[in-house]
Amino acid sequence: MVGHVHLKVRDPELSARFYEKAVGMRVTERVGPFVFLSLSDRHHDLTLEGVGERAPHPPPGATGLYHFAFEVAGRDALRAAWQRLRDLGIEVDAVNQGISWALYFADPDGNGVEVYCDTRDVRAAWGGLSEPLSL
Repeated sequence: MVGHVHLKVRDPELSARFYEKAVGMRVTERVGPFVFLSLSDRHHDLTLEGVGERAPHPPPGATGLYHFAFEVAGRDALRAAWQRLRDLGIEVDAVNQGISWALYFADPDGNGVEVYCDTRDVRAAWGGLSEPLSL
C-alpha cells in the first residue's frame, strides 16, 4: 500500500482547492508551505509542498512521475467523477483499459492524475487494451 503522495507545487492553496473540487479531498492540516489532504479517515493521502511561483516544470521527456491514481468504488462513482470534472471545465481523457475505466487529467502544475474504477469483473487480464471510453 502506498502511504501518500508528496507533490511540489507552485501554489499550494490553488492546488488544494483543485484537489478538493476535482477529486473530493479535504484539507486536514496546513503547516508552513505544506497542505495535507485526505480522502479517508487518514491524516493525509496527498501532501502539497509550495515551492514558489517561479519553480520550473520538469522538461518534456524527462524522467519522473507520469501520474498517480485514485480508485473509486465502481462505474457509477467514476461517472460522477467524470461529470464533476466536466462541470469544473477540466480537460479529461476517458480510457477503457479492459481491466479498468480511467479518467486522466492534469492538476494546475501539470502533474498527471488518474481516477479509475476496476472492471476485472468483466475482463480478468489487461492484454494491452487502451481505447477511448464513452461515459
